[in-house]
Amino acid sequence: MADEVKIDKDTFQNRLSHLISTWKTDKRQSNDALFAGVGSIVILTGKNEETSTYLKSNALHSWLLGYEFPATLMVFTLDTLYVATTAKKAKHLEALKGGKVPIEVLVRGKDPIENAKQFEKCVDVIKGAGKKVGVLTKDTSAGPFADEWKKAFGDISKEIEEVDISTALSAAAFAVKDENELRSMRNASRACTGILSEFFVEEMSAVLDEEKNVTHKELTDKIDRKLDDPKFFKRLKTKLPADFDSTQLDWSYGPTIQSGGNYDLKLSASSDANTLHAGIIIAGLGLRYKTYSAMVARTFMVDPNTLQEQNYKILHSIQDMLVREAREGVVIKDLYNKAVGMIKSRKPDLEKHFLKTIGGGIGFETRDPTLLINARNTRQLKDGMTLTLSPGFTDIENPNPQDKKSKIYSLFVCDTVRVLGKQEDAANFTNGASTEIGTVSFYFKDEEEQEAPKEKSKKKDPKVGAVASNNIVKTKLRADRAKQIDEGAEARRREHQKELAEKKQREGLATYTEATGDANGIQQKKFKRFESYKRDNQFPSRVADLAIVVDVKASTVVLPIMGRPVPFHINTIKSASKNDEGEFAYLRINFLSPGQGVGRKEDQPFEDPTAHFVRSLTFRSTDADRMSDIAQQITDLRKNAVRREQEKKELEDVVEQDKLIEMRNRKPQNLDNVFVRPGLDGKRIPGEVEIHQNGLRYHDSRGSRIDVLFSNMKHLFFQPSTHELIVIIHVHLKDPIMIGKKKAKDIQFYREATDMAFDETGNRKRKHRYGDEEEFEQEQEERRRRAQLDKVFKGFAEKIQAAAPEGLNVDIPFRELAFNGVPNRSNVLCQPTSDCLVQLTEPPFTVITLEEVEIVHLERVQFGLKNFDMVCVFKDFHRPCAHINTVPVESLEQVKDWLDSVDIPYSEGPLNLNWSTIMKTVTADPHQFFKDGGWSFLTMESDNEDEEEEEEESAFEMSESEMAASEESSEDDSEFDDDASADEGEGSEEDESGEDWDELERKAKKKDRETGLEDEDKPKKKKR
Repeated sequence: MADEVKIDKDTFQNRLSHLISTWKTDKRQSNDALFAGVGSIVILTGKNEETSTYLKSNALHSWLLGYEFPATLMVFTLDTLYVATTAKKAKHLEALKGGKVPIEVLVRGKDPIENAKQFEKCVDVIKGAGKKVGVLTKDTSAGPFADEWKKAFGDISKEIEEVDISTALSAAAFAVKDENELRSMRNASRACTGILSEFFVEEMSAVLDEEKNVTHKELTDKIDRKLDDPKFFKRLKTKLPADFDSTQLDWSYGPTIQSGGNYDLKLSASSDANTLHAGIIIAGLGLRYKTYSAMVARTFMVDPNTLQEQNYKILHSIQDMLVREAREGVVIKDLYNKAVGMIKSRKPDLEKHFLKTIGGGIGFETRDPTLLINARNTRQLKDGMTLTLSPGFTDIENPNPQDKKSKIYSLFVCDTVRVLGKQEDAANFTNGASTEIGTVSFYFKDEEEQEAPKEKSKKKDPKVGAVASNNIVKTKLRADRAKQIDEGAEARRREHQKELAEKKQREGLATYTEATGDANGIQQKKFKRFESYKRDNQFPSRVADLAIVVDVKASTVVLPIMGRPVPFHINTIKSASKNDEGEFAYLRINFLSPGQGVGRKEDQPFEDPTAHFVRSLTFRSTDADRMSDIAQQITDLRKNAVRREQEKKELEDVVEQDKLIEMRNRKPQNLDNVFVRPGLDGKRIPGEVEIHQNGLRYHDSRGSRIDVLFSNMKHLFFQPSTHELIVIIHVHLKDPIMIGKKKAKDIQFYREATDMAFDETGNRKRKHRYGDEEEFEQEQEERRRRAQLDKVFKGFAEKIQAAAPEGLNVDIPFRELAFNGVPNRSNVLCQPTSDCLVQLTEPPFTVITLEEVEIVHLERVQFGLKNFDMVCVFKDFHRPCAHINTVPVESLEQVKDWLDSVDIPYSEGPLNLNWSTIMKTVTADPHQFFKDGGWSFLTMESDNEDEEEEEEESAFEMSESEMAASEESSEDDSEFDDDASADEGEGSEEDESGEDWDELERKAKKKDRETGLEDEDKPKKKKR
């Protein structure tokens, strides 16, 4: 055995005692229902052989020890574990003694007589334990060690009854997982969904889109090779933990790809050599991480007909039901029967096509035979069990086939889930690969024909046609803008948002579970160790004088205490101050300790917060100048330490890129006369961008250069010069890099679209052409120049896409969906793209990846305000929220429509919220946050406001008769002359309340007659 073998003693003892206690409980309470009354269990492993056959004996070794020990005999009794093995392996087993279950290690050597005595002892233990012994009948062990044991055991085989306990081991040992096992399964699940959704789907889409002839086997081989690519797992959108080791991954199932009418939904299925068919495609795979398996499978539908979509929706509903109902205490057969009942109620014809077994236990074993989900299994589910839920319909006839291969099809989905408590839905480990019909459906044919009837149906909507198109027009009044909404579209949007919110809530509960501990995403601050000196001889020589010494080199203050020099690292010191009292000067040094920090220091970590801490030390001296000098030195040392820590924290996410591999065999493709942002030091001069084997290189005439590798590129954007002064190729990086002395996560190559140096004042044509004709020609020339510039930059961006690995695509902003806002300091135009929301015109740039957004909240949405604010909350709750402020209220409906179209749930409210406090609450306990309703608290305020607005509006509703009367009165009012309307306008402010207009007019005429002013007014009117 290699010296680096390390067996976790606590894990070994916990799992061994769990196995023994389950065995005892079965004997005491269940009348030996599981272990069949065996008194001892024998687990034998022979010589180490390279074989793909699954052996439960090796699985038990790995479960207990973390390793497979060949040539080893284990004899379990209800009291003791006996292990016979070689001296090298025995050395590791000796360290496991001292737990709840006693262990006796029998060391085998080269003496055959001693070896025989050890086996005799094991035989005596078996005979003394009872007349039944548990063995693994299907396991085959070979080699001299195994043969010797079989010979020794053969002498008593007639007296002892052998019982197969493979099922009992699965139920007692492997079924319920502890926290470490669950974490390994979660990692395996994330790796599965990453390969399926971020590699296979892209490969499949490319093959179908380009109509290539690629076989299932070729696609499978491509997926297989991804397992040996550690960089692929690092750049997955499905974030894996920092300590994830891709070398620990191995295939446990598949990968399997099936299409074209030939479907096998068994675990033993494999990919055939047929060409991938554009129809129903079933893809599945299973990975093992640190010996724990997870599986995922999805059905992808290319141009499905209505019947296929309906059948898939039924299957999707069954899967959702299984995830909800797989709870502690549920009998397995009841799960299956509920699925069958759902089929009978919705489409009885599908029952004959439904699979007889729709999943089973998974973990250490690819499929636990004791947990098969079928109509006969009476086992109950327990908290901590992990299952594959894999419902499917097989061999369904297609009444409207596209071609011969589409006559028969199957539908299948598979997820890996973890059973929780009695009142909680199962946690879906593989929900990173969506099963929504919109995600798994692909449409390549007749897209224009499918859009045409949709437009016709919109025109038939009476609300949209009669009200929105004819009667309601754009208004300049802010009060009326909110009313100009398509009521039907608003209702559909509200319904969709409700579905998205419910889905987000389910995903939150599934992702953040109570039993996964820090796997929920809570990153606790760790105590950072630091030391001043490793040895006594490293102290400064001045400490011999027992004076206070500030050692800048070691970042330490040495204080004389009780006649000894005691070093204090500057990280332990909070502050230092000097005070004068009488003839003495006092130096007070305050130290960091728990309970005294405020603000950002409140969560300062300590190695042992319960220990005794020194809060402060005070020194007295008659030398006031020296005390002042020491206080200043400590303050400066503290400032420098804080500054270094801040700089280190700021640069901790900066990566050191691999070296750029230059293009040697030919001249690299290039784009010249471009500028770069962020700019390099010195005067701004144009440079050149080149495409090399693994990245881009920008360089200028001064020799400055910037290298950007394809592996670090997250997004690639091209922004044309339309309505802009520059044309842009923008690269958004996964991890920031250093450009000069600054870190940058966005690099932009641009050229000015308007050539200011170009001047036509000396053109000969000017002698003959004047005015508008010349300006028109200049405009035409500028349009041609802009179009050519856009063509060159877009072509170069596409060349970058072709040279980069698959997955990096050119994204172009949709200007028609753009809206103004303030993401940083200035008001800019924010533009959506296919995958992002960007602002690429003014630095600092804004790039928000939509895939990373959890929810969007719209603040300050209330009557009378011209603007609202937009807050993007990210799925990584530790990441600060992105704010886009001062968005014009005219863009509100447009923003809502866009968010709804990209399946991002949004909410709105009248006030600005304190998001730092909210996110601290979320990250403190995500499980409790989602258990209490999650993000629903954001929608409660806006719902209440809507209700109030509806009540207010209902008070002002007018009947048809009142509406007609108002129209008649408006016609009468229109008969007044200009003077009357002018007089009305002048007096409206004073006469808003009090007597009506007719009464006032009569009084005015009477007053005029009395004063004689009536005649004076008449000539004035004529002059006007």
